[in-house]
Amino acid sequence: MRIIARRTLREFWAQHGEAKAPLEAWYVEVKHATWKTPSDVKARYPEASIVGGDRVVFNICHNKYRLVVLVKYAFETVYIRFIGTHAEYDRIDVKEV
Repeated sequence: MRIIARRTLREFWAQHGEAKAPLEAWYVEVKHATWKTPSDVKARYPEASIVGGDRVVFNICHNKYRLVVLVKYAFETVYIRFIGTHAEYDRIDVKEV
């Protein structure tokens, strides 16, 4: 998969150092993935939440942080839309970010 906006991840882990290793691992794994459907995502990440508008929510650092991505399966592209704490996540509309 092609991942757009790795910079967003780097900026986040600069503020939240404990998230660096899990986010880097997620990035490498997803970069080498070939997701064709939401079922492909769930097969590897059963704890991920598939939400409307082709968005997927991943739990990072044992669910301390939330990563929201927009997946365009036909183009094999993942767009990072949001990374933040649970409190920050609760203030967004996940289907709109």
